[in-house]
Formats: sequence, structure tokens, C-alpha cells
Amino acid sequence: MKFKMAENSLFAILLRSRWWVSFTVGAGWALLAAALVPQPYKMVAILGSLPFWALGFVAFVRQYDQPTPAQQRALLESAAQQNWNEFAQHLERAWATEGYSVARSKDAAADFVLQRNGKTTLVLAKRWKAGTHGVEPLRALHQAMPAHNAQECAYVCIAPLQDTAQRFADAQHIAILQGLTLATLLQKPLMAQP
Repeated sequence: MKFKMAENSLFAILLRSRWWVSFTVGAGWALLAAALVPQPYKMVAILGSLPFWALGFVAFVRQYDQPTPAQQRALLESAAQQNWNEFAQHLERAWATEGYSVARSKDAAADFVLQRNGKTTLVLAKRWKAGTHGVEPLRALHQAMPAHNAQECAYVCIAPLQDTAQRFADAQHIAILQGLTLATLLQKPLMAQP
């Protein structure tokens, strides 16, 4: 049985927030409990802050290698200002840092062929700066998979997909690298530099 948390519950909001927010709430709870609760119940009230400390720890582990919101904006803005060769080289370094062997694709439907642990992934990234992203490039990418014996495919973009394109990507299990996911990937070669 899988437990699903309500999207707007306090715990779900705290898991999406920066890790230190949960620690702050936990510390506030513990301090208020220590100051306001009568002595016989004080320890139990202070222990009530433990879920917030646990959430903070989980959020910290999840966010450990992710850029902060300001870093995310800066990385995506920098990517939007790069030309194709600069952006492609940045992506190649990022994937190489993650252990992929990276090759440029000769197929018009894909830009990169990534291989790691016996899996092949096709990636379309050349439209990363486009203002709108429709279904056609995703369909072409998905149809190119058998020719490359690819098990997965991914699409790189800065702007969000149109609703129909997002539904197609979800239905065909196409990974969409945008927002935080893309910024985290772009940060990898920067973190690897001495």
C-alpha cells in the first residue's frame, strides 16, 4: 500500500520548501513548548517537534545537490543566453560528470545519444530556447527510439510544454528536463570543477 500525502498539507508544503524552513518550525515549536507548557507535559510537547526535524532532514537530503532558487534562475538565464554549441558542450560535460558516454546524434529527431549501464537514452535539446513546445518534436523523438535501440528519451527545454505536449510526454514516458531538473543537471560540471 502506497501512502499519498495531500498536496497542500503542511508536511507536503514543508517538503517542497527549503530544508531550513522545517528546522525553523521545529525549533519554534520546541521553544514555545518549553516556555508555555506546564512541567509535567513539557517533554511530550517538545517531542511534538520531532516530525518537523525529520521533515527538515528529508528535505535537506533531497535538496543537497540541488541549486537554490536564485542559483536555479541564474543557471537557466545563462542557458537561455548561450548559443547552441556552448549549450551542447555544457550538457555533454554535465552528462559525462554523471557517468554517461555522450555522442552527438546524426538523426534529425535527436541531438544526443547517451549510454550508461547498458541503457541508451535519446535526447532532443536543440529547441531548449523555444517559447512554445508542441507535440511534433516529441513525437519525432519517440519514433526515433527503435532506430537507436534506445530504452529512454528526454527532451530539454526552458519554457514549459504546452498541455497537449505534456500529456504526450507523460503517456510515452518521455523525460522532460526543465526547471529544477535542468538547473541541477547544468550545475553538475560547475560543481566538479576544482
